[in-house]
Amino acid sequence: MDANKGKGDQGMQNPGGQLDRPVTFNFLESMLPKVVKRRVHALKRLQVQCANIEAKFYEEVHELERKYAALYQPLFDKRRDIVTGTVEPTDEECEWHSDREEEEELAEEVKEKAAIEDAKKEEAKPEEDPKGIPEFWLTIFKRVDMLSDMLQEHDEPILKHLRDIQVKFSEPGQPMSFTLEFHFEPNGYFNNAVLTKVYKMKSEPDASDPFSFEGPEIIDCEGCQIDWHKGKDVTVKTIKKKQKHKGRGTVRTVTKQVPNDSFFNFFNPVKASPDGELDEDSEFTLATDFEIGHFFRERIVPRAVLYFTGEALEDDESFEEEELEEGDEEEQDEEGDEDDDDGDFDPKKEQPQPAECKQQ
Repeated sequence: MDANKGKGDQGMQNPGGQLDRPVTFNFLESMLPKVVKRRVHALKRLQVQCANIEAKFYEEVHELERKYAALYQPLFDKRRDIVTGTVEPTDEECEWHSDREEEEELAEEVKEKAAIEDAKKEEAKPEEDPKGIPEFWLTIFKRVDMLSDMLQEHDEPILKHLRDIQVKFSEPGQPMSFTLEFHFEPNGYFNNAVLTKVYKMKSEPDASDPFSFEGPEIIDCEGCQIDWHKGKDVTVKTIKKKQKHKGRGTVRTVTKQVPNDSFFNFFNPVKASPDGELDEDSEFTLATDFEIGHFFRERIVPRAVLYFTGEALEDDESFEEEELEEGDEEEQDEEGDEDDDDGDFDPKKEQPQPAECKQQ
């Protein structure tokens, strides 16, 4: 079992290892006449060849992603400059038609009236002009459940210094991978200007189970060493313990450092043992890590402004609601089937059901 796998372009597979192919398939195949079984084996060989061609297809897709990443980058650089306040967008660049324009206009009228009332009660104060878009990335971290689950209160002051997140694809001829780069402005917590996380991938069918191939999969990841300033490492905490001497009965206090929950543990991922085996908790942690890396690459970095405003979150929630409604319908249909004893033809019972997704 290769525990540390996750689909690179198909989303994450559930942790816990690979499910065995249902015994029913082998049983059905064994019931076939010998001459038919022989032909089925020929079809399986063809299927393996299809999987190998599909692997080459995904390799070319990766190269296409790398090519277009270079076209996106100038736009992402401009986004960074606006967020950090390095440049001020022109009036033309700020023009944007919103579907909520009328609501916003009404809200502005209410705000104007309230401002007039406030002005009568107190002296006018100089209006602050914030630089760029303050706490842009921190706001995204707080709004996205997958990221906020990792975020601790002591991480927030550090993430206020996050300037940009970039995705870099491996060069042609190199093993397939992508790197997440977290760019920070100078700060009082660590010396690194950039923190990196590399996700290694492969796009080839497994020789022992070629029919499970569904596209590139993340097989490993590497973090980076954070050069923390003294006393600023939020990934550890110092605790004090009292120890009593067995013979003399004297008590002494010792201090020791223990791991501390923090987003910055993201840069020190779980590593598999030399034999490739992981315990259940480590397997789950690594699978979650792969899922987060994939989410940064596919969603957060390309659509950052929509996660900042919350519009992308609305899209994600709508998708989840649709899935839930479909699930509810299926459950209701099953309940209806149990009550249906009149012997009528039930197409759901006659038609084959979709196979369960394989776990990697």
